[in-house]
Amino acid sequence: MLILYNIMLFLAAIIIAPYYLIIIIFRGKYRKSIIPKLGGGQEKIINSLKGKQRVWIHAVSVGEVTAAAPIVAALKKDNQDIDVIFSTSTETGQEMARNLVSGVSAFIYFPLDFPFVVRKVIRQVRPDIFVMVETELWPNFLETCKNEGVKTLMVNGRISPRSYGKYLLTGFFWKKIFNNLIAAGMISDVDASRMKTIGMPAQKIKVMGNAKYDALAAMAHPKLQQNISRRLNVKKNERFFIAGSTHPGEEEIIIEAYKSILSLYPDFKLIIVPRHIERAPSIIELFQKNGFADIVTMKMINKGKARHNERVVLIDVIGELFKIYSLATIVYCGGSLVNKGGQNILEAAAWGKVIFYGPHMDDFTEEKNLLESVGCGVTVKNAKDLQGKILQALKDPAATKERGARGKKIVAGNKGAAARYAAMINSYLR
Repeated sequence: MLILYNIMLFLAAIIIAPYYLIIIIFRGKYRKSIIPKLGGGQEKIINSLKGKQRVWIHAVSVGEVTAAAPIVAALKKDNQDIDVIFSTSTETGQEMARNLVSGVSAFIYFPLDFPFVVRKVIRQVRPDIFVMVETELWPNFLETCKNEGVKTLMVNGRISPRSYGKYLLTGFFWKKIFNNLIAAGMISDVDASRMKTIGMPAQKIKVMGNAKYDALAAMAHPKLQQNISRRLNVKKNERFFIAGSTHPGEEEIIIEAYKSILSLYPDFKLIIVPRHIERAPSIIELFQKNGFADIVTMKMINKGKARHNERVVLIDVIGELFKIYSLATIVYCGGSLVNKGGQNILEAAAWGKVIFYGPHMDDFTEEKNLLESVGCGVTVKNAKDLQGKILQALKDPAATKERGARGKKIVAGNKGAAARYAAMINSYLR
């Protein structure tokens, strides 16, 4: 089956290569990462390592980096003699990793899953163990690790409902790939059960919790709030409706919800953070068509324009959302009123905010259930329901603040997974 996978992989590469070449040349996207992803330009970094053992930790992008940070910290605390090599798949993930993850000996990009590329990179890095954060399964990479004698394991593992369905359809293929892993630490019983059903032996699976609780509880620091408040020129007692990680089809809903807030609370400001910042121009146009001409963007602020009384702030740069949530009076978390599986609601909860989201939270069911158990998370059915429940919350600010505090407490109370994952990694180094 691996032969068929590689035939399909090479055919896909031939078809899409011209598209990516155009993007690299004319837009500059992927320019930093393309050579490393093909196995070049990272030898000098790797050859400088001097630790007794090497642990390669891979986090695909921003969300996985957040979970990985406390695991790396706990790992280095337990074992100072190792070199940690940290890889990401995206440039935004790499930038965030360099700012967030400490104790790393070398940052690299994860190779494209071509046999000759992964073989070259694995032989360059020469890890004793490879650790994937969440679920990033590349068949050639894992097969090569096995052939090169590299132990591989998964931490903070999750299988979303959408991914689960895809794995089940091709379970005959993935069963062999999963067997290349020596162990899988999963976030929840549901994730563990899905992993077992797909084909991984039950004795290799352990339920160990979510390391993101550790990361977010530690990150929610007053200095971050002070930093973003200063940059956005936030005034005393200024109130914000924050819509985070929005997708197409949700901005229209946010605009109507914001109008209903303004009808009763004209001092409110809106900060909107789209999931994909390249959509910023079309979002600005949408707001202008709906009567909101006074918009300031984060790029404008970063270039020296001070924010004054603009009603709408558009965050069109990567890596600011977590800090932005600290300013919220009320939060909507996107990807949930459209069928995208939801986004990470723990980030806002870590700041003690009440979070509203739609019914499509399949990728964050555990987090949703946890926050709703203390009244911090609120499911809304549609645009009208969102407006009604937001206004209801604003009528009783003391109760809303108390619900947010319960959410913050429960996030902090679920810490400990990072240390468990670090202990698991160390157990396979001995």
